[in-house]
Amino acid sequence: MKIAIIGDGGWGTANALLLTGYGHEVSVWGASADHVADIARSRRNDRYLPGVELPPCIRWTADRATAVQDADMVVLATPSKYFGDVCASFAGLVPPDKLAVSLTKGFCEKTHARMSELARTALGVSRVAVLSGPTHAEEVARGIPTAIVAAADDLADARAVQDAWNGPAFRVYTSDDPVGVEVGGAVKNVIAIAVGCSDGLGFGDNTRAALITRGQAEVARFARACGAKTETIAGLSGIGDLIVTCTSRHSRNRSVGERLGKGERIVDIVGSMQMVAEGVWNAHVVRDMARKLGVDMPITEVVYRVCHENMPVSDAIAALMNRPPRREGDSA
Repeated sequence: MKIAIIGDGGWGTANALLLTGYGHEVSVWGASADHVADIARSRRNDRYLPGVELPPCIRWTADRATAVQDADMVVLATPSKYFGDVCASFAGLVPPDKLAVSLTKGFCEKTHARMSELARTALGVSRVAVLSGPTHAEEVARGIPTAIVAAADDLADARAVQDAWNGPAFRVYTSDDPVGVEVGGAVKNVIAIAVGCSDGLGFGDNTRAALITRGQAEVARFARACGAKTETIAGLSGIGDLIVTCTSRHSRNRSVGERLGKGERIVDIVGSMQMVAEGVWNAHVVRDMARKLGVDMPITEVVYRVCHENMPVSDAIAALMNRPPRREGDSA
């Protein structure tokens, strides 16, 4: 197939490497002409995926029309904060019946739309699948065995993604619940910040396990309120993605929390990062959505307050621990 990837970050680059290895013809678009020219010349993307050699057959371009010309499938791999604007900049260049695949985890800050919904309106396509799960670019690029979920309203589109991506070290499952897959991928980033805060404070395995488990309960409540299936949140794109994001050394969101726990300011942390930590601004979106849906999400609430209202991390932990006792399995 001829596949266009919009986004030259670590995850877009790792997918370009993976798909090229299967024999697909891959083009990657990046906003900076200088950056993509440097990647094409050096065959490395050290800004976003350091230490990985890239094959010369990947085509790198900053020209939108060139990137998507004659593509059988368009892959969307830009951060959620810029996703809508980037999609809109490609409007009219992608045929409306072309299959788009979103790799991005998060919600639109302005409209609270999921990325697949945003792609339909901003890019102007009718067919959108999502590909999400416990997948760090650093490991996928090195051929570490990985499993992921392709989801779409029409299972035929999910299977098309499965056919394109499935391989010896990259196992793809299908789902007809894109809502659950996208919600799981977005909310876990918020919970990972809380786990990182715990690690930064020097707490141990007990605290980490409690935050992951109670965080999973929040994800499940929120996902059901959004219309997702319970079994999706119990799968790879739910608990699987939550575990890897909360525990991995590769996790940017956990790293943000860890630095907060050690006393750094959020403005300094975000300003020093080359790549985006989706959970920082998605904490705001998820918290607002949860309030509108009437879903109690205490961990999300304190992460929002730490990131956006300068709440001390020690106060956040106290707020969680001093909540009224209740029976496990209750709504909160």
